[in-house]
Amino acid sequence: MTAARREAVILAARYTSDDAEPGLRIGEACRRALHSAYSVGLTLAVDAALAQRVSLCAVGPLARKGEELQISLGEGPCVQALSQRAQVLVDDLDDPAATRHWPVFAQQAKAHYIRAAYALPILNGADRARQAGLVLTLYRHRPGPISDADLQVAQDHADAADLLLLATPVPTEDELVHAWLLPADAVVHQAIGMISYRHSLTTGQALALLRAHAHTQATPLTGLARAIVGGHVTRFDPPASGAGES
Repeated sequence: MTAARREAVILAARYTSDDAEPGLRIGEACRRALHSAYSVGLTLAVDAALAQRVSLCAVGPLARKGEELQISLGEGPCVQALSQRAQVLVDDLDDPAATRHWPVFAQQAKAHYIRAAYALPILNGADRARQAGLVLTLYRHRPGPISDADLQVAQDHADAADLLLLATPVPTEDELVHAWLLPADAVVHQAIGMISYRHSLTTGQALALLRAHAHTQATPLTGLARAIVGGHVTRFDPPASGAGES
């Protein structure tokens, strides 16, 4: 066992018996331990497109928006980290080469003062096709490289979160869809339910469809959800079978 892994075990043990949400506590502890100021997001995803995921924490002023944008757009550093099964360390969101996999996220993130992002995936198992796992993402309001010390701190906390999740039951699809939605986003719950009922879709499929339409129309996810619930959008057909397949 490496020194870093020993630190992860110590961190995990510290929060195993904690009454509070362990994911949130790990995120808060990570943010306090970092040498520079970052916001911290922690995501558990079943697929690389983030159609099914649980947002375990969003700590700091930038993380909530960063996490929301990734689930709304289906792109971002977390998505890339899962797809490529590797760390994604982007020092400057103004660098088009670094953000070529998520240009829309980069543009919108900068509008919310996110200037750098670093995603650290924890991927268990050898099945590359599944592309699922846990990702700890750091968001920063200024460009520049992350220090080795902060990268190690973040990795320790990501490993600790992974150890805690080993003892957690695998969530159902409904839990995965709804867990990332905070109470203020109740209208999105309603829209997902309406789409699911109207088109005989699972909640995961309904979320993916809602997100796809929001992306196509360049509309925030919550804005489109309000239009659906309010009856302003009455036609919401799923894409034709096989559409978009090569």
